[in-house]
Amino acid sequence: MERRFFVYILASDRMGTLYVGVTSNLVRRTWQHREHVVDGFTARYGVTKLVYFEIHATAEAAIHREKRLKHWPRDWKLNLIERDNPTWNDLFDPIASF
Repeated sequence: MERRFFVYILASDRMGTLYVGVTSNLVRRTWQHREHVVDGFTARYGVTKLVYFEIHATAEAAIHREKRLKHWPRDWKLNLIERDNPTWNDLFDPIASF
């Protein structure tokens, strides 16, 4: 089975606080954020809505992309989200049903 890695963006709400992360299990990691399993930024600021993700073939590629996105200006991140998810729908339910 081919391993995949994900770079993702969570938001507190439309145009709200953003969080950029990387994981090899997007469903599990998003659930952890939603349920506040780990204390930290996302729990403190209510950042639980999966609004963007992309798939990478290697951990190195995903980590490199995550680091780049974290340094992007906020407007660039907003444009990236709105390009693929203009209504800021929570993408968790669609991916959790796979």
